[in-house]
Amino acid sequence: MPLVPFVICLMAGIVLQEQVNLSWPLFPLLVAMIVIALLLWKQSLLQSLAIAVCSVLLGMMLMQRQESYLQVIWPEGEVVYEAVVLSDPVEKPKTMAVDVLLVANQRKLKCYLYKDDRSRRLRVGDGLHIQSQIKVNSDWRRGAFDYRRYLEIHGFTGTTFVSSWKWYKTRVSLESLSIFERTRLAFLRQRAYLLQRLSEQGMAQDQYAIVAAMSLGDKSQLTEELKDVYSRTGASHVLALSGLHLGIIYSLLSMLVVGRRWRAVSQVVVISCIWAYVFLVGMSVSIVRSALMLSIYALLSLGHREKMSVNTLAFTAIVLLSVNPLSLFDVGFQLSFMAVLSILVLGPLFMGIFSEVYLQEHRIFKWLWGMAAVSSAAQLGVAPLIAYYFGRFSSYFLLTNLIVMPAATLILCLSLAVILFPSLAFLLNSVVGWQNTLLKMVAAIPGATIENLHPSVLQVVMVYVITCSLTILAHRLGWLRPSGGSGYRSPRTQHGS
Repeated sequence: MPLVPFVICLMAGIVLQEQVNLSWPLFPLLVAMIVIALLLWKQSLLQSLAIAVCSVLLGMMLMQRQESYLQVIWPEGEVVYEAVVLSDPVEKPKTMAVDVLLVANQRKLKCYLYKDDRSRRLRVGDGLHIQSQIKVNSDWRRGAFDYRRYLEIHGFTGTTFVSSWKWYKTRVSLESLSIFERTRLAFLRQRAYLLQRLSEQGMAQDQYAIVAAMSLGDKSQLTEELKDVYSRTGASHVLALSGLHLGIIYSLLSMLVVGRRWRAVSQVVVISCIWAYVFLVGMSVSIVRSALMLSIYALLSLGHREKMSVNTLAFTAIVLLSVNPLSLFDVGFQLSFMAVLSILVLGPLFMGIFSEVYLQEHRIFKWLWGMAAVSSAAQLGVAPLIAYYFGRFSSYFLLTNLIVMPAATLILCLSLAVILFPSLAFLLNSVVGWQNTLLKMVAAIPGATIENLHPSVLQVVMVYVITCSLTILAHRLGWLRPSGGSGYRSPRTQHGS
């Protein structure tokens, strides 16, 4: 895993720059350290240390670049500008919140419009003529949630409140936007059209909200009650598009187009469809991470190499952090990577508790145990973070995953079918309704969640240190063996063999 130390040092550099906020240029120092690392080719230990320092400096440089991009000096008074709407309006107590992109300088703003019928009717791609004062992101906090950091992570460089009489819809030229932004906007318009198609199929409000979140990444229709049910049962991960959803789509596409004769071409087609879907659902951090890993998986599968590994995950993190180093502080980034890391490291160990021969002879048990092993591994990885950010732990996550993982496959397949054949909407409505009902039953079981957990950052770190130490101990003593081995063997038996 040669990339793991590199990405750890890269993250350390990002955190260091975030804490000390150095302003002087680091590029000359990075070049000097690279030269020193090259000259130390005969001293492996010193060269490794020099490479680590280079990685830290690179992380600091990436963070400096992102900070300079976000530091915009806005005029003190009101200004007139044109913008394009990037999201459907979300209703707040007194305003309608929309994401807009300034046409002149391609900066993203969080825009709060006075709540009325005009603001409610806004849609993705609408052009706006606005007169308002743009302000820097506020420092509002609630618990572990930092609103300013949230806005910066998602690329917002300012916020604005617009009165009802100081904006109107207009035709805006998009020629000044980059090809990437125009492509993204085109996919967002298509998503709005597909959401409209789904909303017209007569599904109940809660069912439509779940379908919109699980298939197209739109969580704006989820009620607080529904969010709480999924949070209490540990099923929130199915509402955030990630590897589970892309894995299902990848499997479906592979069955349709993959052939042995044109394997390379078919993989290109599948991955192109995957990235089109990523653009369609809004390019969240978790879905981009999954798409990158699937792209690497498809590439390595052509050469019959190891497809999924911690090294692959580390490479994916390097790419994402190079594009936006502030992603490191995003809750979705942390949960997504810790879940996958735990599955890659602990999943095979849990599967190895039972021998491969036994699992092959009991296929149903193998399927159930595989789901339990993956769920337990992922939960061990994300539980400390969930306790830190959300203050709770879901006790019945294994039972929940037995419900939502098969249901997620059905919901994704039926969502596509309903768009093509609207008459199947009743079936999709029934599946989502049963899922919601079962999860509400699980949430009502006594002890479904352990509440009011508020660990400190140090406590979270120490939990991960202990987990890592126990995993290494299990490897060294042979208590748990990777899948494919002969199952459990005591240290004495292992030594005797």
